Amino acid sequence: MNRRIVFLDRATLPADRIFDFSFPHVLTEHAQTSPTDTAARMAGAHIAATNKVRITAEHIAANPQLEMIAVCATGCDHIDTAAARAAGIAVCNIPAYGSEAVAEHAFMLMMALMRNLPAYQRDLRAGLWQNSPFFCHFGAPIRDLNGKTLAIFGRGNIGDTLARYARAFGMNVVFAERKNAAATRAGYVSFDHALRQADVLSLHCPLTEATRHLIGEDELRAMKPGAVLINCGRGGLIDETALLAALKYGTLGGAGLDVLAEEPPQHGNPLLKANLPHLILTPHIAWASDTARHKMCEILCANIEAFAAGRPQNRVA
Repeated sequence: MNRRIVFLDRATLPADRIFDFSFPHVLTEHAQTSPTDTAARMAGAHIAATNKVRITAEHIAANPQLEMIAVCATGCDHIDTAAARAAGIAVCNIPAYGSEAVAEHAFMLMMALMRNLPAYQRDLRAGLWQNSPFFCHFGAPIRDLNGKTLAIFGRGNIGDTLARYARAFGMNVVFAERKNAAATRAGYVSFDHALRQADVLSLHCPLTEATRHLIGEDELRAMKPGAVLINCGRGGLIDETALLAALKYGTLGGAGLDVLAEEPPQHGNPLLKANLPHLILTPHIAWASDTARHKMCEILCANIEAFAAGRPQNRVA
């Protein structure tokens, strides 16, 4: 039997990678797939590969022949995994392919904000150094990482990698327990304690109903004055309205975000127009280094080959 494989958002993968498999198959690639086209493009497929195209319970129910959903990423919040599990469909993701890439991006955002790099770039454009009476220009506060506390929410491969980088710079690293947890596990500090002691709080956890708006108005108020918030996880982890207010009117020292609640932000987002020197936004590219993207393709192909051989790997449902 020729297995029908459909790639729903092929353009998110390296253009120079040619996909081929050792088992009989028919491959169809779509650069991108809109929600209105997903059902038609999945029709008849045995294997559906998706990076961020949402696959719902309705898509699964309409495709009884579907055997596997190959997620071209680590996060699976765009897949109805419960429906897939109930239907006996394997959902396989790609763990750890971008741990270094995402951790480096988070570290870059953290360092730039702690030393207020965007603020000094703004001052240069405004001519403040050129008109300074001194050899230098003193503006926004410049803070060292050495001796500061980094609190990480999410102790997976990315969180552990970031912790290693931070310790190399002399930072004290703590891992935050789940919010409202009944007890604090060994090797963690309570969520509330992490908020209060963090000079930098970095989010690296999945988006679930339990973590949606993990950081809201109350949490932002609990953070110490001048603290920096980093999010390279999912946009929904932060209440963006509360964050903007904290940046404009509160004491938050800065925020570095690689993700927003809606992606792409086709309907606008007030953070995009904020024009604040202590806010850095990047377009969900922490994961997208050349090395990470090619590693992702290798694991993706291995996942599909392993499934076809009857030995599924990296299965999350």
